[in-house]
Amino acid sequence: MAAFASLQAVNLTLRRRGTRCGIAEPSGEPAPMGLKTRYDDGLVERVFMGLFARKMDKFGSKKKKETKEKGFWEYDYESFVEVSKRVMQGRSRVQQQEAVREVLLSMLPPGAPQQFRKLFPPTKWAAEFNAALTVPFFHWLVGPSQVIEVEVNGVKQRSGVRIKKCRYLENSGCVGMCVNMCKIPTQDFFTNEFGLPLTMNPNFEDMSCEMIYGQAPPAFEEDVATKQPCLADICSMSTPSSPICPKLEA
Repeated sequence: MAAFASLQAVNLTLRRRGTRCGIAEPSGEPAPMGLKTRYDDGLVERVFMGLFARKMDKFGSKKKKETKEKGFWEYDYESFVEVSKRVMQGRSRVQQQEAVREVLLSMLPPGAPQQFRKLFPPTKWAAEFNAALTVPFFHWLVGPSQVIEVEVNGVKQRSGVRIKKCRYLENSGCVGMCVNMCKIPTQDFFTNEFGLPLTMNPNFEDMSCEMIYGQAPPAFEEDVATKQPCLADICSMSTPSSPICPKLEA
């Protein structure tokens, strides 16, 4: 939790100084389906992209060594997504999910999950606090989002987050990457490492996503997201003939 808190503090400080990213569309909203949303990323967003990309690149497929290692600020979103694709190559879905788990753990100081469990036991307050934190903290990764009211175990609470049009899914165009590199490992990390249940429900028709803190995720076999076909019109790795994205079956 210390790492999350520190990064969040840096994130908010830089945003107050005017170095926040924003949607570069005239409407100020994500582009309609079929069009890619344009973003104006600031220094802090590029640092976050570089931080995650560098960590993930250790798990990527072998590539020709660059003469000079990129600085955190030299990465853009496209290069971050390309690193994600390299991590997928040659790995089963379970191995992909485990690689993301290792990346997330590597970004935390020793004992952080245990400290998180002490600070944020699975209560309504903890779920709502983490939902509120998600909106500014993960804007660079998923795009604009907002806290919404959801029902968890019969109790209404503001522990839901609605992502308007997920930037990661929009740029990768891949159902398998969404599920194996984001949804499942993030759910698993919060639920099993942090002890705070989380369910993520991506909508592949409009690329929105709903995150529900405090709600236990379904088993992989029972999750509708794991039975989706490829987005054949936009995914360069798609298999249109398959009823389910092959990356969800391997």
